[in-house]
Amino acid sequence: MKDITTNTNLLDAIPMTWNLLPFMKYVTDHSDYRGKTPDKKDHGIFLLTAKNVRMGYINYDSSQEYIAVEDYEEVMRRGRPKVGDILFTTEAPLGNVALVDDEKVAMAQRIIRFRMKKSHFDSKFTLYAMISNHFQNQLKTLSTGSTAEGLKASKLNALKIICPPLSKQVKIATYLDLKTMELDQLIEAKQHLLKLLDEKKRALIARAVTRGLNPDAPLKDSGISWLGMIPAHWEIERTKWLLPEIDERSETGEEDLLSVSHLTGVTLRSEKEVNMFMAESLEGYKKCKAGDLVINTLWAWMGAMGVSPVDGIISPAYNVYRPVSTIDSDFLDLLVRTPDFVSEITRYSKGVWSSRLRLYPEGLYETYLPVPPLSEQKEIVVEINKQLNQFKELKSITEKTITLLQERRTTLISAAVTGKLSEEVLNNAA
Repeated sequence: MKDITTNTNLLDAIPMTWNLLPFMKYVTDHSDYRGKTPDKKDHGIFLLTAKNVRMGYINYDSSQEYIAVEDYEEVMRRGRPKVGDILFTTEAPLGNVALVDDEKVAMAQRIIRFRMKKSHFDSKFTLYAMISNHFQNQLKTLSTGSTAEGLKASKLNALKIICPPLSKQVKIATYLDLKTMELDQLIEAKQHLLKLLDEKKRALIARAVTRGLNPDAPLKDSGISWLGMIPAHWEIERTKWLLPEIDERSETGEEDLLSVSHLTGVTLRSEKEVNMFMAESLEGYKKCKAGDLVINTLWAWMGAMGVSPVDGIISPAYNVYRPVSTIDSDFLDLLVRTPDFVSEITRYSKGVWSSRLRLYPEGLYETYLPVPPLSEQKEIVVEINKQLNQFKELKSITEKTITLLQERRTTLISAAVTGKLSEEVLNNAA
């Protein structure tokens, strides 16, 4: 099979009988749904957003939003989808593509719908061609934006797409359907393993900080619903006596600024990618020391709290608590970030809506904590950290495997749609 060199530096060569065509010239119908966000409802017609469009498929679970049935005609006035149409995300993320599999859906912002000329393009092959490195590299070259890559409508005419004969497109698409399904199953299995590891990690921590390390230790009823039975030699103390509030303010605002989230606890803001507005001066921000408990008042119901590993300053809207000498800070960090404790403090948060709950000191002080002997607290921390390191190593190996499988998937698609696979390979997959 002879190859022909193309006129773009994004692709080396394609077979002689193939073409590299202007993408938009072979689009028979398209709708750009960018613009005003439609009014969303709790039920009605499903609204596909950019979050739903993944690389090669639609995930209906990643975002579940709806519009009213009576609003459908107005929302979709730019054009209704048909099964087989291609959905393309223009930003956040840029370049995800999927085929429409249900016509009774509405489209949200950051999505363009394409319908290709059937005389030249098979829709499934087009999907794979748009996933390929050749097409995605064009998007990166043509995109604009510093915080989030986006593609302007005016740039669509610059896109090129590979076009083999139709019979070859169908054969390639059939081959890729089979092979990508096999790889996707492997990826899904590894992702499931990550979820199991995370669940096991949470269960390990929760049991250790409420039951200790000795499974044979005599137990007693704590009298606290979220704790249940605890080791008989442990104490129960109200947080009011364990965590006095501290309100010390920065005079200069020059200390390290800290961030508090439900995912990472307390970390240096400089170590995180945060695009939120920052005040011109941090003077008057609350100071905290290494070992202090910091609670994000607004997001405490999600678990946004933790013990600070360093000295620094935090938002004046947050609360700082300094553990008494009977509480080990590392033990406290593990304890307050357990799902059961987060559920407990949520009971005492104030607000009408769950997403607007606030945890103030008086709410926190309604809760109780288990207090093992200090030496035992330290033993629990050492053992948990030891096991967490093992989890971390296994997680890292699994994530690397997922990355390799995803790269293999992309490489396979790119090789197939650029004619790098032999006829024998394509036929063997049939």
